[in-house]
Amino acid sequence: MAAGFRTNVWDPVLIISQIIAIQCTFYISLGVWVLIVDYWSGSIHSLDQFFAYKELDISSLKGKLLMIAFCLNSLTGAMALWFIVKRAKQCLDFTTTAHIVHLVFCCIYAGFPFSWTWWLLNIICLALMAVIGEFVCMKTELKAIKVSAGSSGKNSV
Repeated sequence: MAAGFRTNVWDPVLIISQIIAIQCTFYISLGVWVLIVDYWSGSIHSLDQFFAYKELDISSLKGKLLMIAFCLNSLTGAMALWFIVKRAKQCLDFTTTAHIVHLVFCCIYAGFPFSWTWWLLNIICLALMAVIGEFVCMKTELKAIKVSAGSSGKNSV
């Protein structure tokens, strides 16, 4: 069977390494955004800001800024999808995986998140990261492929 354009090959090592890279980027960039938010709000640095759903309090400035950090992290995550995954078709898969892993870490750290704010924020962030990631990947995928004939255009007969 001849190889076609962009054939999909099952490569579990590539997929797992991409998942790990996206997850690391997710938490590193979230850490940077949270540091910026902590600087503005004067908050103390804590893992609770990453994993405790009680920190996402919409009635406090600290909680609102933390929510903004999560949303900005979605933009950073979308750029990571563009850089690491490079396929619009796979953006939703990797984004969902990153957020499910985040849910598992939150459950381990602080228990199951019962806050509607936490769920709404994470659904919005998942949607932002997936849609923007798909958009930038699709823009790259749809670029024109330059094809050259290899000769100067003269027929040699």
